[in-house]
Amino acid sequence: MSTITVSAPKPMTPLQEFWYYFKRNKGAVVGMLYIAMMLIVAAGAQWLAPYLPAEQFRDSLLTPPVWQEGGSMQHILGTDDVGRDILTRLMYGARLSLLVGCLVVTLSLLLGVVLGLIAGYIGGIIDIAIMRLADIMLALPSLLLALVLVAVFGPSIVNASLALTFVALPHYVRLTRAAVLSEVNRDYVTASKVAGAGPMRQMFVNILPNCVAPLIVQASLGFSNAILDMAALGFLGMGAQPPTPEWGTMLSSVLQFAQSAWWVVTFPGLAILFTVLAFNLMGDGLRDALDPKLKH
Repeated sequence: MSTITVSAPKPMTPLQEFWYYFKRNKGAVVGMLYIAMMLIVAAGAQWLAPYLPAEQFRDSLLTPPVWQEGGSMQHILGTDDVGRDILTRLMYGARLSLLVGCLVVTLSLLLGVVLGLIAGYIGGIIDIAIMRLADIMLALPSLLLALVLVAVFGPSIVNASLALTFVALPHYVRLTRAAVLSEVNRDYVTASKVAGAGPMRQMFVNILPNCVAPLIVQASLGFSNAILDMAALGFLGMGAQPPTPEWGTMLSSVLQFAQSAWWVVTFPGLAILFTVLAFNLMGDGLRDALDPKLKH
């Protein structure tokens, strides 16, 4: 009598497990695809855009979109008050917005991780000093604090990026410190200390890899906050200066035409809305895929 053997299912690799849980969130997949499309548009703007971002068509001022009466196929989304193609400026604006988001998240994440590791692992007076400074920064409205910093150092895209980095820093410090405190007394840390591992190895080699998951989620959400705050600073005249193609600046420079030419404010606003929404959706998917408590 023959016996039938059933082989156990092959265990998934960490990457396969991540994708299995991530793709269950359909909104996160849609957000990831939209972000990938925006990255392609931003990287290839000089080839994909029909015109240069500062090129003006004096005979086509405030031309409506192609589907509206008076529209032209030469300007699919219309033109602004000085005859610049809106589709072109949106494409180049995507490059600047994503670059600013990447810069702000990278700098604030790196500094926040270092300060959070030091505060959580060393403790004592250093922990108190770092966390009280973070609490003071969190007590101030983030956009107002960024506005004050930009006003002090002068309005520019660089100063606005550095101000947003400083504003976002406390969130990463607190998150990293909380993750370190949950790991610092575990057996593997104690065993490594007994084996002679120094503080630097403990913090950056042993503890930090186990704190990455919540930081990745926070970074993805921080991307959307950086893009939104940069658009707000640009709208208030404290970010990128005209004629730089930045979504918030595009809104600010044509606000007086909002009623007579709806497309000059609608399309930059939709670009900000969809990009921020995509990063938030992807952040939710990353949280679902990386948090062990949410996998079952």
